[in-house]
Amino acid sequence: MKQIIKLNKSIIPSCDVSDMVKLKNLVKETCSVEGIGAYKIGLELCIPYGICQVIDTIRKYTNLPIIYDHQKAATDIPELGQKFAKAVKGVDAVILFPFTGPETEKEWIKACKKANLGVIVGGEMTHKGFLESEGGFISNKESLKIYEIAAKMRINDYVVPGNKPEKIKLYKAFLEAHGIKPILYSPGLIAQGGNITESTKAAGERWHAIVGRALYNAKDIYKAAKEVVKLL
Repeated sequence: MKQIIKLNKSIIPSCDVSDMVKLKNLVKETCSVEGIGAYKIGLELCIPYGICQVIDTIRKYTNLPIIYDHQKAATDIPELGQKFAKAVKGVDAVILFPFTGPETEKEWIKACKKANLGVIVGGEMTHKGFLESEGGFISNKESLKIYEIAAKMRINDYVVPGNKPEKIKLYKAFLEAHGIKPILYSPGLIAQGGNITESTKAAGERWHAIVGRALYNAKDIYKAAKEVVKLL
């Protein structure tokens, strides 16, 4: 599969803003900053405005990749994978968190690859109370199984929790043991407690930091973007 982001390391602004004016401002102020690798879009804009309008707005300013985060995709029946892939036409890649089992994971990956979408797979989220060991629903074993299935399907791109450097190391080593040289993507940084410098060390040479509030809530977004890139 083609590499989603041309840079080995970058900052991905998370476009979790409430309206199109804020989206325009975020993209306009960051797209020329060296080290910005892509834009992540999700429910806050795509539900009220539609994914096509969101894509068109970003494309007025940049041709950088657009990653769609369904929050969370691949958590339904296997057959919906094809419909999902068709519905997100226009983005460059999608993030999948296939918590509903191996058959859904396999079929959604197949459908997205067939639609020529970049596929990024995650198995652990950043918030407290997610894993069973922290009182959540998902066990550590099941998270590893999600990554293992994706590795067997030759997926190179993975979401790992940016506020848990020890887990970044664990998943990186796990994927390498399964014959993958992973490209890692991490949310959970700055506002959720993750340290970009620490996570960069844990992730290695191919890593993209997903940053939201620290950028779009900044008084000077351009300056904030320049400062965040320096931390890689």
